[in-house]
Amino acid sequence: MRQRYSTVQCVVAADDQVISKGMVVYAKKVANESIVEIKAKVIQPKVPVQSCTQKIELEVKELWVVNKSAPILPFQIEDASRLVTNQAAEDGGVDKAEEHKEGEKGAKKGAVVKQDIRLNNRIIDLRVPTNQAIFKLQSGVCRLYREFMLKNGFMEIHTPKLIGGASEGGANVFALKYFGQDACLAQSPQLYKQMALCADFERVFEIGPVFRAEDSNTNRHLCEFTGLDMEMTIKEHYFEVLDVLAELLVHIFTGIEAKYKKELDVVKQQYPFEDFKCKTPVVKLHFKDGVKMLREAGVEQAPLDDLSTETEKALGRLVKEKYDTDFYMLYGYPAAVRPFYTMLDPHDSNYTNSYDFFMRGEEITSGAQRIHEPVLLTERAKHFGIPVETIQDYIDAFKYGAPAHGGAGFGLERIVKFYCNLHNIRKSSLFPRDPKRLKP
Repeated sequence: MRQRYSTVQCVVAADDQVISKGMVVYAKKVANESIVEIKAKVIQPKVPVQSCTQKIELEVKELWVVNKSAPILPFQIEDASRLVTNQAAEDGGVDKAEEHKEGEKGAKKGAVVKQDIRLNNRIIDLRVPTNQAIFKLQSGVCRLYREFMLKNGFMEIHTPKLIGGASEGGANVFALKYFGQDACLAQSPQLYKQMALCADFERVFEIGPVFRAEDSNTNRHLCEFTGLDMEMTIKEHYFEVLDVLAELLVHIFTGIEAKYKKELDVVKQQYPFEDFKCKTPVVKLHFKDGVKMLREAGVEQAPLDDLSTETEKALGRLVKEKYDTDFYMLYGYPAAVRPFYTMLDPHDSNYTNSYDFFMRGEEITSGAQRIHEPVLLTERAKHFGIPVETIQDYIDAFKYGAPAHGGAGFGLERIVKFYCNLHNIRKSSLFPRDPKRLKP
């Protein structure tokens, strides 16, 4: 029997008093994954049970089927729980008929259930102990995030997801009709976070859905994900935001390690990974320093170009070698590769007061000090060739006096993915939405 990621061995054996042979026959016919209740005597066997998480045995006295399962399952939980040493191969997908053939022939040989089969039958897949653990971890990240924000003077807000225009510019939005008007799903709560600060809220955060209509079929992109967003006023320097973000992530990482060891062990049993290393104080590198490290290692990187995914990973390996950490921040990105609303570096206008954070060499958030002066914001929009009339509402949000401020947004699924070194973000999304998947 299984309850979440705990299992126990039960024995139904005929005797002269309570258990009849008919009951044994009945028990044998109960389909896998049926919901049952039992009354049993706890037995401490001479040799502890090795095949279950609980080392005792239950001697069944009564067995009740609460709700029976269909007799044929899409796949067996046992097959979907096997040790996976090549996650990329598991994620590759396989024809359904071929997968069933594999399962019938080779359950004892180590059949592995492919990702497409899992996602097409997500209810069964989520019963796999590893997935139970992954989503307990995800819940824990939200808990730790909210815990830190409230403790540090942030107020939780809830912003609209139906909006009248692209919240981050560009065409990658899910457009729809709203009572005859053009509307779209929000790409980010950024504008509303900034408006809240203009309304004197000072520090705000949100946990909510984010929508990106990007045709990106990668192992790290989703069309809908859960955003952990924050925005705060700045008193003297934008490093105030970086330091709060660093403290936040360290709080989450140490909290996971301290409070969710059982879940981490369950995940490791199926998807082995090295423990996540986080050095404090958090390593803080200027973009120029990152470029220098790459060039010294023989990696080509222009000083004013953005990092590609491959150069990000290369820099992550260099940082790990030098500082022994899987988590670091890179600040001061070139102005040409950041959005128009990013505050320029007052000492060098080729660079900006911006930052990215990385886990295991991959970006988990981009953020910046935002321009809070309408005149400068208008100038920067024109510099980028953005028609001012299309963002006038955004610019007007700052015309009644706005504090200096900055913020960032994290993808909840990415934090879990990178912490557990999962190959595919779909493993850390309850019901993934990507360009090819809209159900279940």
